[in-house]
Amino acid sequence: MTDKLCRSARLVGDIGGTNARFAVLDEHDVPVQPSSLRVDAFETLSAAIDAYRAETGIESLASAAIAVATPVTGDVVSMTNSHWSFSISETRAHHELDDFHVVNDFTALALSVPRLPAEQLLQIGVGEKRDGHTIGVIGPGTGLGVSGLVPCGDGWTALQGEGGHVTVGVTTDRERAVRDLLAKRYQHVSAERFLSGPGLVNIATSLRQLDGLDPLDLTPADITRLGPTGEDSVCEETLAIFCRLLGSCAGNLALTLGATGGMYIGGGIAPRLGVYLENSDFRQAFEAKGRMQDYLSKVPTIVIHSPYPALFGVASLLS
Repeated sequence: MTDKLCRSARLVGDIGGTNARFAVLDEHDVPVQPSSLRVDAFETLSAAIDAYRAETGIESLASAAIAVATPVTGDVVSMTNSHWSFSISETRAHHELDDFHVVNDFTALALSVPRLPAEQLLQIGVGEKRDGHTIGVIGPGTGLGVSGLVPCGDGWTALQGEGGHVTVGVTTDRERAVRDLLAKRYQHVSAERFLSGPGLVNIATSLRQLDGLDPLDLTPADITRLGPTGEDSVCEETLAIFCRLLGSCAGNLALTLGATGGMYIGGGIAPRLGVYLENSDFRQAFEAKGRMQDYLSKVPTIVIHSPYPALFGVASLLS
């Protein structure tokens, strides 16, 4: 790291429930010196930032932009899946920052799309993105994130919403049977009840119940490991349903936004599925919208394979 970066750095961060990832921007606005710290190892966000500064030799910060896995609706940000809670204004003052931006993590993921290297993007199926047109972003992980990018002058405006909580749209008898079981457990069966890590467990548990099988204590990692190999038939069917519904939900979003600039698939699950997702019914379900099939056949679906995509997104706030 150069002396200039050490003396007055621009910090970017991505704060989840388990890990806090930090980096600084180089002179080309590219995140460098990335480091991942355990959230539960620190009492506060500021303590984690101080630890990162000590680790990288940063003397002072000029500005910072942080993505957080929770809604940002005011000055006080309380993390959904960890003990951290902080005031944006107090954190800015504590670190003597000229600028401090805090955004939802999926807004940051959306902002990353135009900045990600081509080698970190993998297209599934046909279609060709139209430059300067609206982009859709969806990503199953711990939850289901949904966002989009709308052209705004020479840049982009990221949409902030809670599209993962729309009512799930099932299309097959088997999917309807799973949905009906989940409806007995939850007041509302959202897309996130299927398309997330917990959603994978919901599907597998319901399928075993429908087939009269004993319950198993499966984790999302178990399902994504056993499903692609066919080693466990329920896990295999779970992934088939997951990929089909992900494609259908992505197609709905593409139609809603008019995302002719491309539909990007992020989150932690889709990249892990690799070739299985490519060979699944994902793309077929994406296009299966009746009279709008020809429209969607021209929209590319692109999986994000990046270890720190949100850092590229929040970097745009400091450019």
